[in-house]
Order: sequence, then structure tokens, then C-alpha cells
Amino acid sequence: MRLKFLPLLLIFAAGCAASSPPENHSARPANLFPANGFVTQRAVFNARGAQFVFNGYLALSETGGKRLVVTESFGHVIADVLVKPDGEIFVMQSSQFFSPDYIRYGVAADLECVFGGATNGNCPVKILNPKHFMVKRNFYSLDLRIVDVKTGVQSADLFDESKAGK
Repeated sequence: MRLKFLPLLLIFAAGCAASSPPENHSARPANLFPANGFVTQRAVFNARGAQFVFNGYLALSETGGKRLVVTESFGHVIADVLVKPDGEIFVMQSSQFFSPDYIRYGVAADLECVFGGATNGNCPVKILNPKHFMVKRNFYSLDLRIVDVKTGVQSADLFDESKAGK
């Protein structure tokens, strides 16, 4: 008797899964950030049951370059990454908190998710409003809020990989 209902149960379950709308991570308002600009951010990073508050300073170039400096509350730099227009990643400065590999594969990936317009499955960003983003990955979440956006051309030195801090 139970075997008669198994196919119906499977069809019902498949129908429910198909009818559930997928989470839309790619719905991004046009021109959310200026082509040339400076974005000040505040982030809450949750990992392994701990919570950390960071500030971020992002310079954007109309050529597509992005330079992100992440600091802790008292100004100590914990990550500095440059993403060139072709997608090449340069770790300009790392710290004990964020290793160069984590900056290259974690911080830069989240930067591209929020500010690069990436819409693939590896980009789990949810736009809560134009100044509030949530990134949820397997081992951490990032609650990112935009504090200020200033338009204008940024210094070319910000996008020069040879200017990395030693």
C-alpha cells in the first residue's frame, strides 16, 4: 500500500520544488555605484560564532578597476586588495586576520559580487536595499552597509599594483 503513494509523493515534492521561486541574487539596480567614485562602507562579518565590525574604503575606476581597503574600528588595515579591469587580483596588504589567500579568494570574490555585477551561482549576494547587502557563504556571512558615496576620479596610484605596501 505504501509503495502506491511513493510516486505521488515524489511528483508532489518535485512540483513543490519547481513552484518555489528561486532566490534572485542578480536583481541589481542600474548605476548603483558611480563609474569613478569612493565608497565608504561598514560591515559586520560573522564567522564561526564570532562577530567582527570592519570599515571599508573602495575606490572605483571607470576602467573597471577596484581598490578595497578593509580596516578594523581603530584604523588598522586588515586587507587591501586591487582588482584590475581584466579581473587580475593583487593583494596589496594582508594581516593576521586575513591571509593573502583568503583576501584573493574570499574578499576579492565578495567585492566582485557586490560591486562588480557578478551574477553567477558563486555570487550569493542579496540586495536588501541600494545601500544594504548581505553575502552568505558556507562558513561566514557579511552584512554590508554603504555609509557614503562620493563621485569623482580617483588617483591613478590607487590602481597601480606596484604601489603595494611592504
